[in-house]
Amino acid sequence: MSAYLDSAATTRVDPRVAEVVLHWMTREFGNAGSRTHDWGTKAKRAVQQAREQLAGVFDAGPSELIFTSGATESNNIALLGLAPHGESQGRRHIISSSIEHKAVLEPLEHLASRGFEVDLISPGPSGRVSVDAVRERLREDTLLVSLMHVNNETGVIQPVAELAGLLRDTPTYLHVDAAQGFGKLADDLKQPIDMISISGHKVGAPKGVGALLIRRRGRDTVPLTPLMYGGGQERKLRPGTLPVPLIVGLAKAAEIFEKEHEQWWSRAVEFRTRLVKALDRTRVHFNGDQEHVVPHILNLSFEGVDAEALIVQLKELVAVSTGSACTSASYTPSHVLRGMGLPDDVAANGLRLSWFPDHVEDLDVDELVNEIAEFQAGAAYFA
Repeated sequence: MSAYLDSAATTRVDPRVAEVVLHWMTREFGNAGSRTHDWGTKAKRAVQQAREQLAGVFDAGPSELIFTSGATESNNIALLGLAPHGESQGRRHIISSSIEHKAVLEPLEHLASRGFEVDLISPGPSGRVSVDAVRERLREDTLLVSLMHVNNETGVIQPVAELAGLLRDTPTYLHVDAAQGFGKLADDLKQPIDMISISGHKVGAPKGVGALLIRRRGRDTVPLTPLMYGGGQERKLRPGTLPVPLIVGLAKAAEIFEKEHEQWWSRAVEFRTRLVKALDRTRVHFNGDQEHVVPHILNLSFEGVDAEALIVQLKELVAVSTGSACTSASYTPSHVLRGMGLPDDVAANGLRLSWFPDHVEDLDVDELVNEIAEFQAGAAYFA
């Protein structure tokens, strides 16, 4: 089995999380909406404890967090759910960036078709949107700024904490897609950000569960309109039977990540340092601002090398991708790298390496880099 270097796409479910999930699937399997017996009461109590714990990660109250199927659904609830308020107030201007995940860009495209003006900032080669670029675009009719926390392809950290301070005393709301940053940069997400989307499967929880934090401004809550109806669960914003095992699993994963964060971070940095040093023997370009990145995502392009061909060459050794799992099957230049203004040959051949320390313990970095160097030498020979 090849070493796993695609953790930005998904992570393995932590065995300790899997144990908890299985318990709530097979032992205490009650419906949290059933209030006439102990099975339902225990399930409801487990959900409430999970909600309190997860809200605490953001320094928020439990009533400010709803459970969803993941960041994609959370993004849709935040963006599309705020639209009716914008329409009623005559505020149809939205600021975002050209490097957002498709789970943000496509809802924004839908809003543009409804008459909203979507202003996408191109961050330049650094891949980091500046606070000044946002400030310069703010208008009286700006309804929302939506900016990701950590870019899923480059790992570049965006200045969401600074933006929260800029926007908090204005009528403009701030939404942050924190799928990649949740658990890794906790302090950023404790800032007064109005809405935060997360996914469990980026931090060792199962796929299919996430959350949307909807932070109050004093006594006022973000005026969201539901996208679905039927049951009234989750403050009527996300109806349906709550997936108790997945919710409890998400809370357990967040608890583990918080307790082991310092060790995880240092081990991720150590692996990155070894990998970058070994790559000195190749002709490589690192994409994005390397001074503002999470330690477990590295985006690079090898001179004269087709990324897809290299992935095939390396498949017995490592599992890697060209970018987002939602778009990597399209074999088109990365919209993120193109949004950074990088040349098409770079954007078409960016390679994303992403890891959790436990997944790469047995990987021989020198063997990996030797394989890349030999492939690059062969590509140059036949060029």
